Amino acid sequence: MVLSSASISKALSSSSSNLKDLRRIHALVISLGLERSSDFFSGKLIDKYSHLKDPRSSLSVFKRVSPAENVYLWNSIIRALSRNGLFSEALEFYGKLREANVSPDRYTFPPVVKACAGVFDKEIGDSVYNQIIELGFESDLYVGNAVVDMYSRMGFLCRARQVFDEMPVRDLVSWNSLISGFSSHGYHEEAVELYRELRRSSWIMPDSFTVTSVLYAFGNLLAVKEGEGLHGFVMKSGVSSVVVVNNGLLSMYLKLRRVTDARRVFDEMVVRDSVSYNTMISTVGNILIDVYAKCGDVIAARDVFKGMECKDTVSWNSLISGYIQSGDLLEDSLQIFNSMETRDTVTWNMVISACVRSGDFASVLQVTTQMRNSGVVPDMATFLVTLPMCASLAGKRLGKEIHCCLLRFGYESELRIGNALIEMYSKCGCLKSSLKVFEHMSRRDVVTWTGMIYAYGMYGEGEKALAAFADMEKEAGVVPDNVAFIAIIYACSHSGLVEQGLACFEKMKTQYKIEPVMEHYACVVDLLSRSQKISKAEEFIQAMPVKPDASVWASLLRACRTSGDMETAERVSKKIVELNPDDPGYSILASNAYAALRKWDKVSLIRKSLKDKERKKNPGYSWIEVSKKVYLFRAGDVSAPQFEAIHESLEMLYSLMAKEGYVPDPREVSQNLEEEEEKRRLVCGHSERLAIAFGLLNTEPGTPLQVMKNLRVCGDCHEVTKLISKIVGREILVRDANRFHLFKDGACSCNDRW
Repeated sequence: MVLSSASISKALSSSSSNLKDLRRIHALVISLGLERSSDFFSGKLIDKYSHLKDPRSSLSVFKRVSPAENVYLWNSIIRALSRNGLFSEALEFYGKLREANVSPDRYTFPPVVKACAGVFDKEIGDSVYNQIIELGFESDLYVGNAVVDMYSRMGFLCRARQVFDEMPVRDLVSWNSLISGFSSHGYHEEAVELYRELRRSSWIMPDSFTVTSVLYAFGNLLAVKEGEGLHGFVMKSGVSSVVVVNNGLLSMYLKLRRVTDARRVFDEMVVRDSVSYNTMISTVGNILIDVYAKCGDVIAARDVFKGMECKDTVSWNSLISGYIQSGDLLEDSLQIFNSMETRDTVTWNMVISACVRSGDFASVLQVTTQMRNSGVVPDMATFLVTLPMCASLAGKRLGKEIHCCLLRFGYESELRIGNALIEMYSKCGCLKSSLKVFEHMSRRDVVTWTGMIYAYGMYGEGEKALAAFADMEKEAGVVPDNVAFIAIIYACSHSGLVEQGLACFEKMKTQYKIEPVMEHYACVVDLLSRSQKISKAEEFIQAMPVKPDASVWASLLRACRTSGDMETAERVSKKIVELNPDDPGYSILASNAYAALRKWDKVSLIRKSLKDKERKKNPGYSWIEVSKKVYLFRAGDVSAPQFEAIHESLEMLYSLMAKEGYVPDPREVSQNLEEEEEKRRLVCGHSERLAIAFGLLNTEPGTPLQVMKNLRVCGDCHEVTKLISKIVGREILVRDANRFHLFKDGACSCNDRW
């Protein structure tokens, strides 16, 4: 029998060939001299080996034929490597193609672009796309679809949408890639809107792939009506027999807690696979875990979990969520988390968020670092959890790293991300960085403007806050809300702009018809009190149309203590204790006022009441970052790092301060002590002083210091920090519970209004 080229070609094209048959045909091709003489046969061999999961044999063929400038063979080997997940090798061969001065064609780029997505490298992907544009292939449907799919898979959805919008022609693959990208990355509303856009504006009919992505989105959005409507479309469109579609319907109905509907779909399925069974079993189990957890019965939830044979990531997430919802079981949640073999983005976001809410910032940093090292791709929710954490910690270095990370993943244009960055930088002592983010935002809403106004207020830049508020009023589509007015009155308060603050309060009521709530009244009292208008503040309170709560009176009491108006302080303290005796924060504020009045019997009564009710005040602590490490200090903590050296440094500073006329203020001591030296010891051991001294000891002379404190800086520490800045010739930036204080040359940016 004489074998012809046609018969060998037919054998190569046969889809039934296995690896053994292919090697036999390959041997015939070599014996007939066709491997080197025919690009067609070489290309077919490369392609066939790759289909049979043997890319190494594809490489052997390619290396033997010396492709030179034959783009067909280059395309074949790049496609073979990319098809088998050898993405780095595929990109390497694309680089060799360019080095060999071979001109790529429209078939070169789809596997190259797929490889870019496979190695998850946006920089390489951008570079390849630029080459596509340079060679004029960006309008090619086949190439454009590959680029949309690449950006979608990597999560750069804004870029994917931009490429999609610029395509002159789109087909169903184009739409599916974009819809799937948005849906799989948690942008369910956007995925649904794209689906609606497809149905409205195109003659293209959705297929099983489209439907599966949209079902997933509807399930996560808990969109019952829309989900039922899509189910109706499935029944009419002819994809109801497709297993993956039915699995999508199962998953959607189970997420919607429509177990009966899910069971009906399951029973009507002609063909079921392992996913069908696992979805039914695991999801019902997950629902039980969730129900028990929401009822507060985590033991029952755990028992259901232990009894499940098919545990998926959702099962683990449901159990962790149950423990987190129970309130005091964060440690147990972390133990479950650490025992998981596979975690998704939801797992990481949930645990990080729980640690943030509990104030366990050490665990936040640990889990965030673990996530970054694990290779899990963060989504927008991750950044919206971690950025506020950086703001709370004043973790400027980590915040900048996260900013770089979100730039890499293409989230910088998201409105909510921009708003979170403004807050993060402003609370980390970087007002200029907040302003830079603000100025680069293409779209701003009332939250954006409010964040910038509040940032100016924290730094005592009241005039700039007022200018920003005026610009916001001019911005189309942006109307100040009640929070924006709290921010602007706060900013005026911390800059001594009493008349302007009162004018804003009136404008809110008359021009914008916003009914004041307690926070607005408290802000106005604070505005008047900080400028020592104590009597006017009290008159304002008495004239309020609603009964003032403890927050309003507390604003007045703080000012009374600062100004020394102890008569009013005593009267206000009584009001606070009557209004809110169970709140430790307000009770301690009143107790401290009574201590300044030397009314120790009142102090004892309040403290006894708190003890009897097992209420505890928030302990004061400060922290400072030195050489990329955060150091925490508590008042009087002898176990603090370098305590002896800190103590000696402070004693030396106190002796120099004494020459400047400094005397410790005994009013800041809230305990009944006879010995003046003991009072001095308590005042001098406040946490911010320890942090400042540590910074002075461990940084170069002249280096600015930045210290954070969780509570308000007391009057004596405020005076001491002013003097330290003058003595050592350094800028000291302190963020307390109210605002930022920039101490320089013996003065503070707050002008003693804090």
